Amino acid sequence: MHLEFTAEQDELRDGVRNVLARECPIGLVREVVEKGTTPDALWSQMVELGWPALTIPEHAGGLGMGAVELAVVVEELGRVLAPGPFVPTVTQFAPVVAEAGSPEQQERFLGGIAAGDLTGTLALVEESGSVDVGHVATTATPDGDGFVLDGTKETVVEAPAADEIAVVARVPGTGGDDGVGAFVVPRAAARLHPIDALDPSRPLARVALDGGRVGRDRVLGDPGPATAAVVGRAVEAAATALAVETVGATQTIFDITLAYAKQREQFGAPIGSFQAIKHKFADMLVALERARATSYFAALMIAEDDERRALAASMAKAAAGDCAALLAKEGIQIHGGIGYTWEHDMHLYVRRVKSSSLLFGNAAQHRARVADLIGL
Repeated sequence: MHLEFTAEQDELRDGVRNVLARECPIGLVREVVEKGTTPDALWSQMVELGWPALTIPEHAGGLGMGAVELAVVVEELGRVLAPGPFVPTVTQFAPVVAEAGSPEQQERFLGGIAAGDLTGTLALVEESGSVDVGHVATTATPDGDGFVLDGTKETVVEAPAADEIAVVARVPGTGGDDGVGAFVVPRAAARLHPIDALDPSRPLARVALDGGRVGRDRVLGDPGPATAAVVGRAVEAAATALAVETVGATQTIFDITLAYAKQREQFGAPIGSFQAIKHKFADMLVALERARATSYFAALMIAEDDERRALAASMAKAAAGDCAALLAKEGIQIHGGIGYTWEHDMHLYVRRVKSSSLLFGNAAQHRARVADLIGL
Protein backbone atom coordinates (compact mmCIF):
# COMPACT_ATOMS: atom_id res chain seq x y z
CA MET A 1 0.00 0.00 0.00
CA HIS A 2 1.58 3.27 -1.16
CA LEU A 3 0.85 6.41 0.88
CA GLU A 4 2.62 8.88 -1.43
CA PHE A 5 1.49 10.27 -4.76
CA THR A 6 3.11 8.78 -7.83
CA ALA A 7 4.74 10.90 -10.50
CA GLU A 8 1.75 10.20 -12.75
CA GLN A 9 -0.70 11.40 -10.09
CA ASP A 10 1.30 14.59 -9.57
CA GLU A 11 1.28 15.18 -13.33
CA LEU A 12 -2.47 14.62 -13.39
CA ARG A 13 -2.92 17.19 -10.63
CA ASP A 14 -0.78 19.76 -12.43
CA GLY A 15 -2.58 19.21 -15.71
CA VAL A 16 -6.05 19.50 -14.18
CA ARG A 17 -5.06 22.61 -12.23
CA ASN A 18 -3.70 24.32 -15.34
CA VAL A 19 -6.85 23.57 -17.34
CA LEU A 20 -9.17 24.78 -14.59
CA ALA A 21 -7.17 27.98 -14.11
CA ARG A 22 -7.94 28.75 -17.74
CA GLU A 23 -11.43 27.30 -18.15
CA CYS A 24 -13.00 27.87 -14.71
CA PRO A 25 -12.17 31.30 -13.29
CA ILE A 26 -14.23 32.52 -10.36
CA GLY A 27 -16.07 34.75 -12.84
CA LEU A 28 -17.66 31.66 -14.37
CA VAL A 29 -18.93 30.59 -10.95
CA ARG A 30 -20.41 34.05 -10.44
CA GLU A 31 -22.20 33.82 -13.78
CA VAL A 32 -23.77 30.54 -12.69
CA VAL A 33 -24.78 31.99 -9.32
CA GLU A 34 -25.94 35.41 -10.44
CA LYS A 35 -27.31 34.77 -13.94
CA GLY A 36 -28.19 31.08 -13.88
CA THR A 37 -25.71 30.35 -16.67
CA THR A 38 -25.17 26.67 -17.40
CA PRO A 39 -21.47 25.67 -17.56
CA ASP A 40 -21.82 23.73 -20.81
CA ALA A 41 -18.47 24.88 -22.19
CA LEU A 42 -16.65 23.68 -19.08
CA TRP A 43 -18.34 20.28 -19.25
CA SER A 44 -17.51 19.98 -22.95
CA GLN A 45 -13.86 20.70 -22.16
CA MET A 46 -13.86 18.02 -19.47
CA VAL A 47 -15.34 15.52 -21.92
CA GLU A 48 -12.78 16.42 -24.57
CA LEU A 49 -9.98 15.79 -22.06
CA GLY A 50 -11.48 12.47 -21.00
CA TRP A 51 -12.10 13.37 -17.35
CA PRO A 52 -15.53 11.67 -17.08
CA ALA A 53 -13.91 8.47 -18.36
CA LEU A 54 -11.21 8.53 -15.68
CA THR A 55 -12.51 5.71 -13.46
CA ILE A 56 -14.82 4.01 -15.97
CA PRO A 57 -13.60 0.44 -16.65
CA GLU A 58 -11.75 -0.05 -19.89
CA HIS A 59 -14.31 -2.60 -21.11
CA ALA A 60 -16.92 0.19 -20.97
CA GLY A 61 -14.75 2.66 -22.89
CA GLY A 62 -13.09 4.34 -19.91
CA LEU A 63 -9.52 4.83 -18.73
CA GLY A 64 -9.76 2.38 -15.83
CA MET A 65 -8.00 4.52 -13.23
CA GLY A 66 -8.70 4.34 -9.52
CA ALA A 67 -10.25 6.27 -6.65
CA VAL A 68 -7.02 8.10 -5.79
CA GLU A 69 -6.71 9.55 -9.30
CA LEU A 70 -10.36 10.59 -9.09
CA ALA A 71 -9.71 12.24 -5.73
CA VAL A 72 -6.84 14.22 -7.27
CA VAL A 73 -9.19 15.60 -9.93
CA VAL A 74 -12.05 16.27 -7.52
CA GLU A 75 -9.82 18.22 -5.11
CA GLU A 76 -8.81 20.51 -7.95
CA LEU A 77 -12.46 20.95 -8.93
CA GLY A 78 -13.18 21.96 -5.34
CA ARG A 79 -10.38 24.53 -5.37
CA VAL A 80 -12.14 26.49 -8.13
CA LEU A 81 -15.75 25.61 -7.17
CA ALA A 82 -16.22 24.02 -10.59
CA PRO A 83 -19.94 23.91 -11.42
CA GLY A 84 -21.56 21.25 -13.57
CA PRO A 85 -22.45 17.55 -13.51
CA PHE A 86 -19.00 16.01 -13.09
CA VAL A 87 -19.15 15.23 -9.36
CA PRO A 88 -22.63 13.64 -9.26
CA THR A 89 -22.07 11.79 -12.53
CA VAL A 90 -18.63 10.35 -11.85
CA THR A 91 -18.62 9.99 -8.05
CA GLN A 92 -22.29 9.19 -7.31
CA PHE A 93 -24.09 7.69 -10.32
CA ALA A 94 -21.17 5.80 -11.89
CA PRO A 95 -20.13 3.92 -8.70
CA VAL A 96 -23.66 2.54 -8.25
CA VAL A 97 -23.76 1.24 -11.81
CA ALA A 98 -20.21 -0.09 -11.57
CA GLU A 99 -20.96 -1.93 -8.31
CA ALA A 100 -24.47 -3.23 -9.04
CA GLY A 101 -24.97 -3.17 -12.80
CA SER A 102 -24.76 -6.08 -15.21
CA PRO A 103 -22.11 -6.04 -17.97
CA GLU A 104 -24.77 -4.84 -20.40
CA GLN A 105 -25.88 -2.04 -18.06
CA GLN A 106 -22.29 -1.02 -17.46
CA GLU A 107 -21.64 -0.82 -21.17
CA ARG A 108 -24.83 1.19 -21.66
CA PHE A 109 -24.60 3.68 -18.81
CA LEU A 110 -20.88 3.80 -18.01
CA GLY A 111 -20.04 3.82 -21.70
CA GLY A 112 -22.32 6.82 -22.10
CA ILE A 113 -20.48 8.63 -19.30
CA ALA A 114 -17.08 7.83 -20.77
CA ALA A 115 -18.17 9.19 -24.14
CA GLY A 116 -19.60 12.34 -22.55
CA ASP A 117 -23.09 11.51 -23.82
CA LEU A 118 -24.71 10.82 -20.43
CA THR A 119 -24.85 12.52 -17.04
CA GLY A 120 -26.32 11.15 -13.86
CA THR A 121 -26.84 11.52 -10.14
CA LEU A 122 -27.79 9.44 -7.10
CA ALA A 123 -31.10 9.73 -5.21
CA LEU A 124 -30.70 8.17 -1.76
CA VAL A 125 -31.54 10.59 1.05
CA GLU A 126 -35.16 11.08 2.10
CA GLU A 127 -36.97 13.26 4.64
CA SER A 128 -35.24 11.53 7.57
CA GLY A 129 -31.85 12.65 6.28
CA SER A 130 -30.33 9.21 6.86
CA VAL A 131 -27.56 7.97 4.57
CA ASP A 132 -28.07 4.35 5.67
CA VAL A 133 -29.40 2.43 2.67
CA GLY A 134 -31.38 0.21 5.06
CA HIS A 135 -33.52 3.19 6.11
CA VAL A 136 -34.98 4.08 2.70
CA ALA A 137 -38.78 4.24 2.55
CA THR A 138 -39.30 4.82 -1.18
CA THR A 139 -41.01 1.72 -2.55
CA ALA A 140 -40.38 -0.38 -5.64
CA THR A 141 -43.42 -2.55 -6.28
CA PRO A 142 -42.89 -5.52 -8.63
CA ASP A 143 -44.87 -5.14 -11.85
CA GLY A 144 -44.30 -7.90 -14.36
CA ASP A 145 -40.62 -7.83 -15.26
CA GLY A 146 -40.24 -4.29 -13.92
CA PHE A 147 -40.99 -2.17 -10.85
CA VAL A 148 -43.25 0.79 -10.03
CA LEU A 149 -41.53 3.44 -7.89
CA ASP A 150 -43.26 5.64 -5.32
CA GLY A 151 -41.68 8.10 -2.92
CA THR A 152 -39.70 11.31 -2.66
CA LYS A 153 -35.95 11.85 -2.55
CA GLU A 154 -34.38 14.96 -1.05
CA THR A 155 -31.32 17.06 -1.97
CA VAL A 156 -30.50 15.23 -5.19
CA VAL A 157 -27.35 16.86 -6.58
CA GLU A 158 -27.57 18.39 -10.07
CA ALA A 159 -30.84 16.55 -10.75
CA PRO A 160 -32.01 19.11 -13.37
CA ALA A 161 -28.84 18.48 -15.41
CA ALA A 162 -28.84 14.69 -15.04
CA ASP A 163 -29.97 12.43 -17.86
CA GLU A 164 -30.37 9.48 -15.50
CA ILE A 165 -31.06 9.19 -11.77
CA ALA A 166 -30.00 6.14 -9.75
CA VAL A 167 -32.82 5.73 -7.22
CA VAL A 168 -32.47 3.59 -4.10
CA ALA A 169 -35.81 2.03 -3.10
CA ARG A 170 -37.20 -1.05 -1.39
CA VAL A 171 -39.78 -3.75 -2.12
CA PRO A 172 -42.93 -3.11 -0.02
CA GLY A 173 -43.17 -5.09 3.19
CA THR A 174 -39.41 -5.41 3.68
CA GLY A 175 -37.16 -3.84 6.31
CA GLY A 176 -33.48 -3.14 6.80
CA ASP A 177 -31.33 -4.28 3.89
CA ASP A 178 -33.92 -6.81 2.76
CA GLY A 179 -35.63 -5.76 -0.44
CA VAL A 180 -33.34 -2.78 -1.12
CA GLY A 181 -32.66 -2.19 -4.79
CA ALA A 182 -31.22 0.37 -7.20
CA PHE A 183 -33.13 1.59 -10.23
CA VAL A 184 -32.02 3.87 -13.07
CA VAL A 185 -34.80 6.37 -13.75
CA PRO A 186 -34.76 8.79 -16.69
CA ARG A 187 -34.96 12.38 -15.48
CA ALA A 188 -38.05 12.93 -17.63
CA ALA A 189 -39.88 10.15 -15.75
CA ALA A 190 -39.63 11.94 -12.39
CA ARG A 191 -41.01 15.25 -11.11
CA LEU A 192 -38.27 17.62 -10.02
CA HIS A 193 -38.82 20.38 -7.48
CA PRO A 194 -35.81 22.72 -7.35
CA ILE A 195 -34.56 23.53 -3.86
CA ASP A 196 -33.49 27.06 -2.96
CA ALA A 197 -30.02 25.84 -2.01
CA LEU A 198 -27.41 27.67 0.05
CA ASP A 199 -24.95 27.11 -2.80
CA PRO A 200 -26.53 28.28 -6.08
CA SER A 201 -23.53 27.00 -8.03
CA ARG A 202 -24.64 23.44 -7.23
CA PRO A 203 -28.37 22.96 -7.94
CA LEU A 204 -30.29 20.59 -5.68
CA ALA A 205 -33.76 19.19 -6.25
CA ARG A 206 -36.45 17.13 -4.60
CA VAL A 207 -37.28 14.16 -6.83
CA ALA A 208 -40.84 12.82 -6.69
CA LEU A 209 -41.49 9.34 -8.05
CA ASP A 210 -45.23 9.09 -8.54
CA GLY A 211 -45.83 5.58 -9.79
CA GLY A 212 -43.27 5.68 -12.57
CA ARG A 213 -42.37 2.28 -13.98
CA VAL A 214 -38.89 1.04 -14.83
CA GLY A 215 -38.23 -2.03 -16.94
CA ARG A 216 -35.92 -4.89 -16.01
CA ASP A 217 -33.12 -3.36 -18.08
CA ARG A 218 -33.03 -0.46 -15.60
CA VAL A 219 -32.93 -2.57 -12.43
CA LEU A 220 -29.38 -2.84 -11.08
CA GLY A 221 -29.13 -6.35 -9.67
CA ASP A 222 -31.91 -7.99 -7.65
CA PRO A 223 -33.40 -6.18 -4.63
CA GLY A 224 -31.99 -7.60 -1.42
CA PRO A 225 -29.03 -7.50 0.99
CA ALA A 226 -26.46 -8.02 -1.77
CA THR A 227 -27.66 -4.97 -3.68
CA ALA A 228 -27.93 -2.96 -0.45
CA ALA A 229 -24.29 -3.79 0.28
CA VAL A 230 -23.00 -2.67 -3.12
CA VAL A 231 -25.10 0.51 -2.97
CA GLY A 232 -23.58 1.17 0.46
CA ARG A 233 -20.12 0.84 -1.05
CA ALA A 234 -21.07 3.32 -3.76
CA VAL A 235 -22.31 5.74 -1.10
CA GLU A 236 -18.92 5.46 0.61
CA ALA A 237 -17.28 6.50 -2.65
CA ALA A 238 -19.69 9.43 -3.02
CA ALA A 239 -19.10 10.64 0.56
CA THR A 240 -15.33 10.38 0.11
CA ALA A 241 -15.46 12.41 -3.09
CA LEU A 242 -17.44 15.16 -1.35
CA ALA A 243 -14.88 15.16 1.47
CA VAL A 244 -12.03 15.57 -1.01
CA GLU A 245 -13.87 18.33 -2.85
CA THR A 246 -14.42 20.13 0.46
CA VAL A 247 -10.68 19.91 1.12
CA GLY A 248 -10.05 21.66 -2.19
CA ALA A 249 -12.50 24.46 -1.46
CA THR A 250 -11.26 24.98 2.11
CA GLN A 251 -7.69 25.13 0.81
CA THR A 252 -8.71 28.11 -1.32
CA ILE A 253 -10.43 29.71 1.67
CA PHE A 254 -7.16 29.31 3.57
CA ASP A 255 -5.09 30.72 0.70
CA ILE A 256 -7.36 33.74 0.13
CA THR A 257 -7.49 34.51 3.85
CA LEU A 258 -3.72 34.17 4.29
CA ALA A 259 -3.06 36.51 1.38
CA TYR A 260 -5.47 39.05 2.87
CA ALA A 261 -3.87 38.81 6.35
CA LYS A 262 -0.47 39.55 4.82
CA GLN A 263 -1.57 42.76 3.10
CA ARG A 264 -4.30 44.14 5.43
CA GLU A 265 -2.72 46.51 7.96
CA GLN A 266 -3.89 47.73 11.35
CA PHE A 267 -1.85 49.83 13.78
CA GLY A 268 0.83 50.06 11.11
CA ALA A 269 1.40 46.29 10.75
CA PRO A 270 -0.13 43.43 8.72
CA ILE A 271 -2.83 41.70 10.74
CA GLY A 272 -1.13 38.39 9.96
CA SER A 273 1.71 39.43 12.28
CA PHE A 274 -0.61 39.50 15.30
CA GLN A 275 -0.29 36.47 17.56
CA ALA A 276 -4.05 35.91 17.80
CA ILE A 277 -4.31 35.72 14.01
CA LYS A 278 -1.33 33.36 13.85
CA HIS A 279 -3.11 31.04 16.28
CA LYS A 280 -6.18 31.05 14.06
CA PHE A 281 -4.13 30.10 11.02
CA ALA A 282 -2.41 27.31 12.95
CA ASP A 283 -5.77 25.83 13.92
CA MET A 284 -7.04 26.19 10.36
CA LEU A 285 -3.99 24.46 8.90
CA VAL A 286 -4.25 21.55 11.34
CA ALA A 287 -7.93 21.05 10.48
CA LEU A 288 -7.20 21.28 6.75
CA GLU A 289 -4.33 18.79 6.79
CA ARG A 290 -6.33 16.40 8.96
CA ALA A 291 -9.19 16.52 6.48
CA ARG A 292 -6.85 16.06 3.52
CA ALA A 293 -5.05 13.10 5.09
CA THR A 294 -8.24 11.28 6.08
CA SER A 295 -9.87 11.97 2.72
CA TYR A 296 -7.00 10.57 0.68
CA PHE A 297 -6.70 7.63 3.05
CA ALA A 298 -10.38 6.89 2.40
CA ALA A 299 -9.80 7.16 -1.35
CA LEU A 300 -6.90 4.71 -1.02
CA MET A 301 -9.03 2.27 1.00
CA ILE A 302 -11.63 2.37 -1.78
CA ALA A 303 -8.99 1.91 -4.46
CA GLU A 304 -7.53 -1.08 -2.60
CA ASP A 305 -11.02 -2.39 -1.65
CA ASP A 306 -9.73 -2.56 1.91
CA GLU A 307 -12.07 -3.77 4.67
CA ARG A 308 -11.58 -0.39 6.41
CA ARG A 309 -13.19 1.55 3.56
CA ALA A 310 -16.51 2.20 5.35
CA LEU A 311 -14.75 3.44 8.48
CA ALA A 312 -12.32 5.55 6.47
CA ALA A 313 -15.09 7.14 4.38
CA SER A 314 -17.04 8.24 7.46
CA MET A 315 -13.90 9.54 9.16
CA ALA A 316 -13.09 11.55 6.05
CA LYS A 317 -16.58 13.04 5.76
CA ALA A 318 -16.60 13.97 9.45
CA ALA A 319 -13.13 15.55 9.27
CA ALA A 320 -14.06 17.49 6.14
CA GLY A 321 -17.24 18.76 7.80
CA ASP A 322 -15.32 19.95 10.85
CA CYS A 323 -12.75 21.61 8.59
CA ALA A 324 -15.48 23.35 6.60
CA ALA A 325 -17.11 24.74 9.74
CA LEU A 326 -13.86 26.13 11.12
CA LEU A 327 -12.44 27.61 7.92
CA ALA A 328 -15.76 29.11 6.86
CA LYS A 329 -16.03 30.93 10.21
CA GLU A 330 -12.42 32.08 10.45
CA GLY A 331 -12.17 32.92 6.76
CA ILE A 332 -15.00 35.40 7.03
CA GLN A 333 -14.01 36.80 10.43
CA ILE A 334 -10.38 37.44 9.50
CA HIS A 335 -11.58 39.35 6.44
CA GLY A 336 -13.70 41.55 8.69
CA GLY A 337 -16.50 43.56 7.11
CA ILE A 338 -15.46 42.85 3.53
CA GLY A 339 -15.86 39.12 4.15
CA TYR A 340 -19.63 39.57 4.46
CA THR A 341 -20.09 41.41 1.18
CA TRP A 342 -21.54 39.94 -2.00
CA GLU A 343 -18.75 41.52 -4.07
CA HIS A 344 -16.04 39.52 -2.30
CA ASP A 345 -15.61 35.90 -3.42
CA MET A 346 -15.37 34.46 0.09
CA HIS A 347 -19.10 33.76 0.39
CA LEU A 348 -19.01 31.58 -2.74
CA TYR A 349 -16.49 29.23 -1.13
CA VAL A 350 -18.29 29.30 2.21
CA ARG A 351 -21.57 28.38 0.52
CA ARG A 352 -19.97 25.42 -1.23
CA VAL A 353 -18.26 23.94 1.82
CA LYS A 354 -21.30 24.46 4.04
CA SER A 355 -23.55 22.79 1.47
CA SER A 356 -21.19 19.88 0.75
CA SER A 357 -20.70 19.20 4.46
CA LEU A 358 -24.42 18.35 4.70
CA LEU A 359 -24.72 16.19 1.58
CA PHE A 360 -24.54 12.41 2.10
CA GLY A 361 -24.38 12.86 5.86
CA ASN A 362 -23.02 15.63 8.06
CA ALA A 363 -20.10 15.35 10.46
CA ALA A 364 -22.27 14.30 13.41
CA GLN A 365 -23.95 11.53 11.41
CA HIS A 366 -20.63 10.15 10.25
CA ARG A 367 -19.09 10.30 13.72
CA ALA A 368 -22.04 8.25 14.95
CA ARG A 369 -21.40 5.79 12.10
CA VAL A 370 -17.73 5.56 13.10
CA ALA A 371 -18.81 4.76 16.66
CA ASP A 372 -21.07 1.98 15.39
CA LEU A 373 -18.35 0.54 13.15
CA ILE A 374 -15.81 0.33 15.98
CA GLY A 375 -18.35 -1.03 18.44
CA LEU A 376 -18.85 1.92 20.76
